[in-house]
Amino acid sequence: MGLLGGLLVAMMLVEIFFAFLLPRRVRRDPAIVRAMFSYAWLPWRRLARLLPARAADTMLGIYGPFGLLLNLVLWVAGMMVGFACLHWALGSHLGPAGRAVDFGNDLYFSAATMTTDGPAGLAAHTTSARLLQVVDSGAGLAVLAIVIGYLPSLYQAFSRREATVSQLDARAGSPPSAGRLVIRTVGRDGWPAVNHYLGSWEPWVAELMETHLAYPVLAYFRSQHVNQNWLAAICSILDACAFTIAAAPAGSAHAARFTFAIARHAVADLSHSFHVDPAPPASDRLPLEDLRALLGELEAIGVAPAQPLEVISERMARMRSIYEPYVSALAARLELSLPPWLAPESPTDNWRTTEWH
Repeated sequence: MGLLGGLLVAMMLVEIFFAFLLPRRVRRDPAIVRAMFSYAWLPWRRLARLLPARAADTMLGIYGPFGLLLNLVLWVAGMMVGFACLHWALGSHLGPAGRAVDFGNDLYFSAATMTTDGPAGLAAHTTSARLLQVVDSGAGLAVLAIVIGYLPSLYQAFSRREATVSQLDARAGSPPSAGRLVIRTVGRDGWPAVNHYLGSWEPWVAELMETHLAYPVLAYFRSQHVNQNWLAAICSILDACAFTIAAAPAGSAHAARFTFAIARHAVADLSHSFHVDPAPPASDRLPLEDLRALLGELEAIGVAPAQPLEVISERMARMRSIYEPYVSALAARLELSLPPWLAPESPTDNWRTTEWH
């Protein structure tokens, strides 16, 4: 029993260290945390599919915060049981005058020591029991301090992510569309404007990759609007970068190339982190007819592509093949929708609508 308790306490402390303090590697994740999220997410997702769209999105959005709290409860409960096992193995000298007590009292003593200043009616009487009580209390304080420091960082990262996702609405629509983004941006100052705008997304993509690898639970936190999400945003940026690189005149898409590279890196690493195998979308996201329509809209506003349709289509097919399987796999895993390539102009973009008219 003592060996089991020691192992349980050590496992929980190692889990907390890996989850909160150690920068996460792409292919390494605390086993208990990963298993908890993987197993709990599947029935949660199946239940959400039975609900209407808005209610389903609300339920899926609850999973991130709920899963975070569930993991904290699991870690703390594991340590409580582990310390109770250690007290029991030492003889449970916790009763009056050092008398032995049952395991229920050991568990109560361990939990009360970790969360308060100690239980009434029970006290450690031997040196080993007192030492274990000190370690139990110190572990509780350490976990509390770590959590207090962790949660603000987590929600600050979420807030920064969502602030930038919201900015995409006015240019790319709701849901975002790479074609709409390019048309709205290129119409004023031409291809240099698109290149400059896409270049401004490079820091956001890099920060998203870093924060979502360090805090995987962030991927389950959903946006305030049903028609927006972080994966649709990064996919739209990848789409727009691919189109700009393929269609813009030579030398006018250098910033888009850098953003494309870091964004593709991000979705590939996140796929590895969530242990999903790349898989192409179920249907072609950009049929040739849609690409022809997109080029036609550009020509209608006086912006001609630098290459013919066949060349642009071939270039884009190569670039899409190295990121679409990753975003498609992440979308299926996280129950997020991928954006269309060319959405029609809509009066219902989020920035155009309010609750009051």
